[in-house]
Amino acid sequence: MIWLDVRRHSLTKKGPARGRGSHLSAEGVALARLIGAGAGPYERVVTSGSPRAVETAVAMGFAVDDTAEWPSGYVADEIPRHAQWEWADPYQRLAAVVRAGRTAAGVAGELRGIFLDALDGVGEGGSALLVGHGGAIELALAACFPDGDHASWGAPFAHCDGVRLGFTGGRFATLAFDRAVTYTGR
Repeated sequence: MIWLDVRRHSLTKKGPARGRGSHLSAEGVALARLIGAGAGPYERVVTSGSPRAVETAVAMGFAVDDTAEWPSGYVADEIPRHAQWEWADPYQRLAAVVRAGRTAAGVAGELRGIFLDALDGVGEGGSALLVGHGGAIELALAACFPDGDHASWGAPFAHCDGVRLGFTGGRFATLAFDRAVTYTGR
């Protein structure tokens, strides 16, 4: 089995601080450090090209080996922006969208490809880390596990939430969610 840990980026700055200096907030750095303390080791670390994703991996304590440009998980006329937070059963809805075979299904396939590419060069029993974005991660999971028990998967990805995927026999075979703790600061 080869392992892929997928995480949503950490908390970002808001208000007047947004766009100045780092993209992560102090709370976001602390949360990523907390998550990173219990993660790894990784043979490969890939993030989206977005600074908030790169900064999350670094704050977790891991150097980034590569970046990939992620398509948005929000697709006009199929998946409205942040819809996963409004849907009662987000993963069931996303799986249905993927099965419908329209534009969002193509985007889901691209995202699944990014998940697969993150495993390049990872040996049997090894692990990779992939840091990306909410909306896209959920859609990718629907593509990676089209027959999964979507009703049991719970809420969409909050900041630093993760999922561990097992890959064997040319397919994603297992998944286990790892929800981030809420950082309250000191």
